[in-house]
Amino acid sequence: MKKVLALLMFVVVLMGLTACSGQSAQVDVGIVLPTKDEPRWVQDETRFREALKDTEYSVEILFSQGSSAKEKENVDALIAKGIKTLIICPHDGGAAAAAVEAAKAEGINVISYDRLITDTEAVDYYVTFDSIAVGEAQAQYLVDNATGTGHPLYLYAGAASDNNAFLFFEGAWNVLQPKIADGTFVIKNSTEAIALQDKATLTRDEMGKIIGQITTNWDFNEAKNKAEAHLTSAADADKGDVFILAPNDGTARAIADAFGSDAAVTSYLVTGQDAEIASVQYIIDGKQSMTVFKDVRTLVKDSIDMAVALLSGGTPDTTGSYNNGKIDVKAKQTEVIVVDKENVKAELVDSGYYKAEEFTGLE
Repeated sequence: MKKVLALLMFVVVLMGLTACSGQSAQVDVGIVLPTKDEPRWVQDETRFREALKDTEYSVEILFSQGSSAKEKENVDALIAKGIKTLIICPHDGGAAAAAVEAAKAEGINVISYDRLITDTEAVDYYVTFDSIAVGEAQAQYLVDNATGTGHPLYLYAGAASDNNAFLFFEGAWNVLQPKIADGTFVIKNSTEAIALQDKATLTRDEMGKIIGQITTNWDFNEAKNKAEAHLTSAADADKGDVFILAPNDGTARAIADAFGSDAAVTSYLVTGQDAEIASVQYIIDGKQSMTVFKDVRTLVKDSIDMAVALLSGGTPDTTGSYNNGKIDVKAKQTEVIVVDKENVKAELVDSGYYKAEEFTGLE
């Protein structure tokens, strides 16, 4: 009898532990970010946790480390934990379709974060900055600082697998093309761009051909190697005072290092985006010309507000839509701000985004 009672007690305890384990594994919001190797996404992780800490909802955040296969594994793991809403910034917008389709099949709300997931109907909402406006702001900065004609122009882009890279380039081309056509700028590093320089509006396939030549894949080392290769093959006459369209801060620093080390480059202007700490220091030091500040605090807040609305049975606020190749995805857009040496303190320190002690030489 004692043995039976002991066995029953063991079963009861085991069931209790199993129940507790299952309860602790339950997650309300699953978040998948592209990589831990870029400061932007590590900062996003912290901001997401902060944004959710005062809500009743639990969260788990996973990183895909630049792998679509790992991204799919992450989504599957979160589905197994019972998430109700998935926030995902895809490594590859097209490849991520399979992951979100698996989530939608389980009745999970899908929010595409910062980068649009393409070629699928399994996306409910998209939270983003105005990506075309980012490219336009970068290009406009180059235009505003160019006088005369014949300025060497070097073009660089993000990853061809990232829909945002196309939107950034589209925005930049909108502004740069008239100035290429009138001779203000002369393209030096892309035969595809030169072949299309008289076209004001490019198709996606045409942009793809250019991006295929000038892609950095959002990688510091690839950007540096590509810039060095371009400089090695360029004549001294194609250097001098140069203008550089760089897609983001990490690649901007890599490209700036390459151009700054070339004796035939007398000066350069280089664009960026994301206002990373290292690039803000580069701007203060005069090694990077500008960055497009996208206040990620707002983007994270918009994403969490959207998730909480969905979890509570409400309808999220939206401001527009983006076509992802299959459907028009309802979107919430956030404005962007151009930052250079003149306004870096006002926009990034006085606003509370960064602390003054994080930089040297700040005036």
